[in-house]
Amino acid sequence: MCYTGAAFIQKTLKNLTTSTDAVSVVHSTDLVLEAIVENLQVKHELFKTLDKFAPEHTVFASNTSSLPITEIANSTTRQDRFGGLHFFNPVPLMKLVEVIQTLMTSQTTFDALQDFCKALGKYPVSCKDSPGFIVNRLLVPYMMEAIRLHERGHGSKEDIDLAMRLGAGYPMGPFELLDYVGLDTCKFIIDDWHKMDPDNPLFAPSPMLNKLVEEGKLGKKTGEGFYK
Repeated sequence: MCYTGAAFIQKTLKNLTTSTDAVSVVHSTDLVLEAIVENLQVKHELFKTLDKFAPEHTVFASNTSSLPITEIANSTTRQDRFGGLHFFNPVPLMKLVEVIQTLMTSQTTFDALQDFCKALGKYPVSCKDSPGFIVNRLLVPYMMEAIRLHERGHGSKEDIDLAMRLGAGYPMGPFELLDYVGLDTCKFIIDDWHKMDPDNPLFAPSPMLNKLVEEGKLGKKTGEGFYK
């Protein structure tokens, strides 16, 4: 059956219910996927509460892009039924999902999370619970090195972006991508990794990035970052 855009939206919305009270709905849930602020303490508080009310079989997952899944899972009593499901932005367009397995995640849980992603038409990749998983572990140092290249005066942001688009085939240059992701998000990730491994030069903070975040220039969401 063929649907117009409006009809498809209406049909889809009929299958969804929403609530601002997670506790009231979690009792009938098979999978809890958390996608809140990248703050470990806030995530701990949410999962600790939901763990008390969710059925025993319910699987918990976090959409975090950088925080350790093990650390989040430790706020619950269901570490074997806890994993990571890192979707990519914008979710409707991006086909990839990183499925993260901790040392405590059972194989049954991990397989269920992979099957869930496939049922959504996504392409899951298996990841261990290491900083940045696969994509961000490669992507964040790449973006940080682009900033350092610019800081040293070895290339303008415009030339660096153009070079990576035309020379490496990337859909966005690193500065365009930084603005799209959010400079505060990138700073949060690199600061956290730097605390964990301060001697790793890939995780060194950037004075330029820090200054832009301090000035509230966070990228597209504020109208200005590296670009206006």
